[in-house]
Order: sequence, then C-alpha cells, then structure tokens
Amino acid sequence: MSFDLIVFDMDGVLVDSEPIANRILHRYLSALGVPMTLDELTRDTLGLSTASMRRLVRDRYAIDVPDAMLADQRAAVYAAYETELKPVAGVEDAIRALPHPRCVASSSSPETIAVSLRLTGLDRHFDGRLFSAAMVERGKPHPDLFLHAARTMGHDPSLTAVIEDSVPGVTAGVAAGMRVFAYAGASYADPAALAAAGGQVFTDMRELPGLLGA
Repeated sequence: MSFDLIVFDMDGVLVDSEPIANRILHRYLSALGVPMTLDELTRDTLGLSTASMRRLVRDRYAIDVPDAMLADQRAAVYAAYETELKPVAGVEDAIRALPHPRCVASSSSPETIAVSLRLTGLDRHFDGRLFSAAMVERGKPHPDLFLHAARTMGHDPSLTAVIEDSVPGVTAGVAAGMRVFAYAGASYADPAALAAAGGQVFTDMRELPGLLGA
C-alpha cells in the first residue's frame, strides 16, 4: 500500500523522552502522595496528554495535581532535556529515506514539541508541521488529533500512516481509519498490547522505510 502522508508521534517515536519525563513526573507525583511506582506510571500514562494524566490521578487516587506543580515539573523536564534528550535510535535516517509528506501529532504541549524537536535537531524535518493534543477537544485514544492533522495537511485519512509507540496512540490511529505502525523498540514497550490495539509492530527504526514502501 502506498501512503500520501506519514504522521509521527513524538515521545518515544522521534525523541527518547519517556524515561526522562516519567522519572521527573514520578518524583513530583510521589511528593503529592500519589502511590504509583515508576513502572506503573510509565505503563498507565504512556501516550496520554497532561490533562488525561491529571484525570487518571484524580479518578484513581482522589488527588488533584496543581497547576503550579506541573509548571515546576515541566521546567525540570526541559532542564533535563538540555543535557539528556536524544533522537530515537535510527529515526533520523529513516525520516531522510521517506519521500512522503510528513508531520508530527503528539499528546505533548506545543511548547514541549517545539523544545524537544529543536534540542534533537529533528525540527528541520517537519518545517513547522506540528500538531498537539492541545489543539483538539479530545486527545488520544480518540482519533481527533490524527484527523485534525490529516485534514490540515490536506490528505485522506485512509491514505495516511501513523507511527506510534503507545496503546492510546495506536487506538487513536486505528479509530481515525489510518494504518498504524507500532514501534516497540524501547525497553518499556509492550508489543503484544500494541498488536492487540491494531498496530503493525516493528522494533527497529531501520525497518520503517521498507514498511512504508520507500
């Protein structure tokens, strides 16, 4: 199958941010009294927006995450990104091999997307074609963000491929009527869950151009 548009998730697909961000978020949530282990936090919030993470914590533990704490946590993440953030192994070569139009559609905020791509040098591959869950009413696992990205880019969802690494992201892509390729190369990945959600699982970014017909 040939594709007219490739939509990349960011965290865990383009940038290896999840271990950094989750480590710092876990520290702040623990200080609030949220009794999640780091592994539980990674598993249960992977692919979710900040708003969805706050809802999960409130619904499960009856603890509200204050705006001020999130601002401090975000600043700590950005500081760590300055020295620690790297592209996902092999992803830049994979992007270079793809002739397709492409964009980013991430659960992160517009600011975090911009910072992460700038620090890793990946911003030059997307020319500002960046879409955040903040732009739509419902984030992943709902299809709204991916549909908004395809519509804005002027492409048919049925001819769009999504590159994801989380179950909510795969679920969103499938619900949008897109073909989803699920990257499971990270240590925290759950290939079986990604496949069950409807993703075509792969574990090495060097495979991606071939999967997309490049």
